[in-house]
Amino acid sequence: MLRVVLATHNPHKIAEFAAIVAAHRPDLQVSGYDGPEPVEDGLTFVQNALIKARAAAAHTGLPALADDSGICVDVLGGSPGVFSAYWAGHAKDAGANTALLLDQLSDISDPHRGAQFVSTIALVVPGQNGDEGVEHVVEGRWPGRLALTPSGAGGFGYDPLFVPDGQAPGSERTAAELSAAEKNAQSHRARAFERLGPILSAL
Repeated sequence: MLRVVLATHNPHKIAEFAAIVAAHRPDLQVSGYDGPEPVEDGLTFVQNALIKARAAAAHTGLPALADDSGICVDVLGGSPGVFSAYWAGHAKDAGANTALLLDQLSDISDPHRGAQFVSTIALVVPGQNGDEGVEHVVEGRWPGRLALTPSGAGGFGYDPLFVPDGQAPGSERTAAELSAAEKNAQSHRARAFERLGPILSAL
């Protein structure tokens, strides 16, 4: 059984990732990470995902997975993007982030509220016996739009605002109104992990 470490201290991400892994790769043993958190000073999802995965791989000696993700709003030029967790300040207050984003879009009508969740997953495999390590990066995108008001108690972050594409008109739900199984079957992280599958199988 392949063992990897998940480079995050975020309990929501850990639970969501564990469920996705269990559904797609039950032979993969994912361990939590209790090492130091590196400074995420990258300007892209790719840069930050690699920063976290490299730190976890170096600390544990195990292959490490790290996700960097956020919501990208069309009329904001792709923002908040990499700054999603800090949109309202360094406190990482999800309620404040959501409130600020809603305020910024208060004059934007429904047809123009397009957005997508983006997840970039980095896999860093440390070198063995003098060999160089290996790094891989994959991306998953979940298209949709932002609701006019938040709805739903599930998920986390911007989930109460995000209405995924592909739902029947009149019965559309936010990501926070989906069951965990529904979300994990279609989310940006699930889509990224599907792309990572063949790479993991080759390890």
